[in-house]
Amino acid sequence: MEVTGTPSSYSNRNCTIENFKKEFYPIIYLIIFFWGALGNGFSIYVFLQTCKKSTSVNVFMLNLATSDFLFISTLPFRADYYFRGSNWIFGDLACRVMSYSLYVNMYTSIYFLTVLSVVRFLATVHPFRMFHVTSVRSAWILCGIIWVFIMASSALLLVNGQEEKDNIILCLELSPQKFKSLLIMNHIAVAVGFLLPFLTLTVCYLLIIRILLKAEIPESGPRAAHRKALTTIVIAMITFLLCFLPYHALRTLHLVTWDKDSCGDVLHKATVITLTMAAANSCFNPFLYYFAGENFKARLRAIFSKVHL
Repeated sequence: MEVTGTPSSYSNRNCTIENFKKEFYPIIYLIIFFWGALGNGFSIYVFLQTCKKSTSVNVFMLNLATSDFLFISTLPFRADYYFRGSNWIFGDLACRVMSYSLYVNMYTSIYFLTVLSVVRFLATVHPFRMFHVTSVRSAWILCGIIWVFIMASSALLLVNGQEEKDNIILCLELSPQKFKSLLIMNHIAVAVGFLLPFLTLTVCYLLIIRILLKAEIPESGPRAAHRKALTTIVIAMITFLLCFLPYHALRTLHLVTWDKDSCGDVLHKATVITLTMAAANSCFNPFLYYFAGENFKARLRAIFSKVHL
């Protein structure tokens, strides 16, 4: 069940929004699938090549890339569903996994980006005092906690399976009977899954800017480390602003006004667009690995040098 879905009680399946989703979703999802699979698949390979010299930063990035890759593998099924005019052919279990995988990826991505930024900030500002927090072992434990927390809190989405209506099988659609629970889940997700991490990122950004403005910090060494932390936080904030903020804002607005006839509704179409923007975060994260990963560039050069040989 997704908030961009047309309420399944609507009898008119040929309204404007259905045509828009049929034209828009397949091509965008396949583009995200191609670039996301390429970027994250290769990133995972690079991280696994450096596993013997792993750092806490690379542990968080490896988990982020894995989350993205798992989600991206579901996009061809989504594209097929909308290409067929919102007709699901892959069975009830796969239908239940679709929405679940979207929100697990979205909120694990948000938390991995946030924790990565916080850990890098702490390791830069208090490298010795926070060593136990920024160790590789602590990173794996924290990643495990994030996975369990997000997967468990999203488990209610698994109860929403396929539904037969007008001789087609619907999936990823709104259910009027479960609207109240969906609205409550949305408010909790916005507060805990978006606003809290975004506030944390903003605080880290302001603090690292304040430190960088101090003239006493030498150009090399500590200042370079601060700049790398700033790069991580800035890329994370850009991802939040471009991918997650528009979707959470319009998702909430769409849910509040969902009982009105949404056929041809501009708000509904805008929500559809922002959902693909949220899914596209999987394509942006490889830039984070390249510009802010530990030893990522060096390992990348080593891999390409072997290929040329």
